Amino acid sequence: MVTSTSAIVLSKIRYKDNDIIVKFFTKEYGAISFIVKGGQNSKKNKIKYVYFQELSILEIQFNYNSKRDLQYIKDIELKHNYTSSHTDLVKISVIMLLSEVLSNVITYQKREIQLYNYIEQSLIWHDMNKSNPYFHMIFLIELTRYLGFYPDILNNNFKYFNLEGGSYEKSKTSEYSITGDSLNLFNQILGIKFDSNPLPTLNSKDKMEIINIILTYYKLHINNFKPIKSLEIVKNIFS
Repeated sequence: MVTSTSAIVLSKIRYKDNDIIVKFFTKEYGAISFIVKGGQNSKKNKIKYVYFQELSILEIQFNYNSKRDLQYIKDIELKHNYTSSHTDLVKISVIMLLSEVLSNVITYQKREIQLYNYIEQSLIWHDMNKSNPYFHMIFLIELTRYLGFYPDILNNNFKYFNLEGGSYEKSKTSEYSITGDSLNLFNQILGIKFDSNPLPTLNSKDKMEIINIILTYYKLHINNFKPIKSLEIVKNIFS
């Protein structure tokens, strides 16, 4: 069955000598992996290879076969041509981080239109606007709305937030309960938008503290959530 869909590149790996396997999050089918033959051998394939940069937004056409683990692309084109996200060093580091997280959490072949739209629209905003040092944090917090574990903000006047339970509490009930400065930093990001004005004014140490809290939150709510290798790159870029 020939079908077409919007798709976001989550990751790619080399396969054999010249082929690559690309994992997409598609609007119509959820996470699907494709094999791309002769990745960089010919001029035509070199052009297509650039389509598979992390979090590229594409339109793809393919012969869908539910019995295959790997699908084959019939045609491909850019849906959104990034103007800065793949050239600006700060934005590149954010793209690397987010693609790694998304590859971790989107593993199912299931249609999720609202989740797809949120990711695509956020990535386009990131590309079209000047660099926002809190974009990745806001993106990851808001993403939990679609993944089913957005923090319960009821009782946000309480002194503790339990990352394991996802809610505020009066007293510490878990080793993953945060309080004090850590909670204050977490609260500054919770609920703000990409274009909020004013944005928080935080130093590099505080920003890393927040992203570490957020990634711990993901680890507690996503089965088999892997350590994020690109975190060190983000740390260096934002320091």
